Amino acid sequence: MANRGPSYGLSREVQEKIEQKYDPELESRLVNWIIVQCGEQIEHPPPGRQHFQTWLMDGTLLCKLINSLHPKGNEPIAKISETKMAFKQMEQISQFLKAAEIYGVRTTDIFQTVDLWEGKDMAAVQRTLMALGSLAVTKDDGCYKGDPSWFHRKAQQNRRGFSEEQLRQGQNVIGLQMGSNKGASQSGMTGYGMPRQII
Repeated sequence: MANRGPSYGLSREVQEKIEQKYDPELESRLVNWIIVQCGEQIEHPPPGRQHFQTWLMDGTLLCKLINSLHPKGNEPIAKISETKMAFKQMEQISQFLKAAEIYGVRTTDIFQTVDLWEGKDMAAVQRTLMALGSLAVTKDDGCYKGDPSWFHRKAQQNRRGFSEEQLRQGQNVIGLQMGSNKGASQSGMTGYGMPRQII
């Protein structure tokens, strides 16, 4: 981890706002899902943002997680090394992020490597993992393990096909969005430029 001194003033306020977005309840749900999804004897970390960061920081769990969401033999990350070298750990985090984007996580939901590595924005890490879990539940391809109620299903595309005849019939109908002229009349209207009659 980077050796940074305390922040003051505006940068401290910004950091506090970022830290307030972190959700401890969501942390426990994500930890449970990662342990179940990876399917190995993984040690449960103590609760807290710092412990959650330390648990994920080397990138091995994240790589195992994304690999477990793919069928055997089709894993996106071929080699996962449990190393103590900082640049290798950051490289593994980057591999996870690339694989998550290919899996379907939107770019706006993906955290930056330093958000996890330096603990700058652990709420962003939670957001990425939530988006990944929601995608896995939605895909329903048999690779997701765990309780489906842990994540929300994403909306599915529902295309509709209309025949030419149905489209032509639709052109003859005036939708209610256009308004209605039923009951409208010009009684009581005065012509333009005439003064209003006050009696």
